[in-house]
Amino acid sequence: MADPQGHAQSPLLHSVDIADLRPTQMTVGMREVEQKRKEWRTLDVSKTGGFLGRHMIPVVRGPKSRNYVVDHHHLARALYEEGVKEVLTTTVADLRALEKDEFWTFLDNRGWMHPFDADGVRQPRTSLPKTVAHMEDDPYRSLAGELRFAGGYAKDTTPFSEFLWADALRRRVDSKTIKDDPDTALEQALAFAKSSAASYLPGWCGPHDRR
Repeated sequence: MADPQGHAQSPLLHSVDIADLRPTQMTVGMREVEQKRKEWRTLDVSKTGGFLGRHMIPVVRGPKSRNYVVDHHHLARALYEEGVKEVLTTTVADLRALEKDEFWTFLDNRGWMHPFDADGVRQPRTSLPKTVAHMEDDPYRSLAGELRFAGGYAKDTTPFSEFLWADALRRRVDSKTIKDDPDTALEQALAFAKSSAASYLPGWCGPHDRR
């Protein structure tokens, strides 16, 4: 980016209190949050600043100049749990001029909100938590994350793609199995992911019929 005189400009970085970030989803997978917490603890103190600079939280600026998180909710929650006070954010859209109802309609139509509870049931947007600290655990979101890391499907740009997988797994893997036998739950998830029954999901990389 350059200024009117043609001089190169550095991108603006905004430091924001984690406690002030507004989630656009109701749940996270707490096993994935715990993994990110472990990764944070392995960092040398001298490298934490660089890590935060490489992992900026994407936000949309909304009414009352609030910052609404549209990705990296798990990282934000992990950093909050680790006692980190501030993060760097990058603004993907500035919608401060919109009225509240118009703002939320835009986010919904743009695929920038996911107001579904831990049972996969859509709730009013007023039920969205006010802080990342109040997002609830959805074990199926954890399973969906583990499934992707195990090669069950590819990373995809579809908004909330992991939640689409989580909802599919919710209908096929028993919750008791996830809690008591996570290895078996992952095996069942992998079997589904590699079948044609999962071909409608984003990032599916199962076998294709060549007939």
